[in-house]
Amino acid sequence: MSRPKKYVTRPVGILVASALMILFGVAEIATGFSHSFFGITTSETALFTIIGAILGALYAVAGVLLLTMEKRATAAAIFLLIFDIVGRISLVITGLFPINTSENLIGIIGGTSVAAVFAGYIALKWKSFNQKKSHYEKT
Repeated sequence: MSRPKKYVTRPVGILVASALMILFGVAEIATGFSHSFFGITTSETALFTIIGAILGALYAVAGVLLLTMEKRATAAAIFLLIFDIVGRISLVITGLFPINTSENLIGIIGGTSVAAVFAGYIALKWKSFNQKKSHYEKT
């Protein structure tokens, strides 16, 4: 016997945050490969390409995880955002993301701040997410 489908309701704020995280993650991947995005230029090394693409993918995956509306996935999304923030800071410290222009400086500060705002917003909305029940619990 099949179970009726459960429809997950998602607050509009969570949907918007998730969509933006996916979009920004894809943009970060594209920047990793193109080394240029709206006047912001990056190091053209293979190492930056790999790290930039990985950080972008983590950002996008965090957005997808939010769509599940489950607490474990949400905790993982917050962790991925924190990893993205640390990764961005590391790119600057190692010189892989140059901050020699005002556009680059504003870009890295703005982008990192947006990721931090997403993490904070998600943490504030923690009660909106559901605890996943084990397979042994009745639904």
